[in-house]
Amino acid sequence: MRDEEIIQLLLDKFPGKRISCAEARELAAGLKMELSRMGALCDQAGIKISACELGCF
Repeated sequence: MRDEEIIQLLLDKFPGKRISCAEARELAAGLKMELSRMGALCDQAGIKISACELGCF
C-alpha cells in the first residue's frame, strides 16, 4: 500500500485525528509495516498518537 493510501485510511478511520498507541501498533501489524513508518505517516496526516505504552512513537 502506498503512503498516500495509508494516510487516507488513517484520516478516514480516525477523523478526530487521535489514535492510541495500541491501535497504531495493531494497524501497523495488519499492514505489515514498521512502527517507525506508521509513526511518520501519522505525523504526515496530522494524527496524534496517544497513550504510548512502549515509547515507539
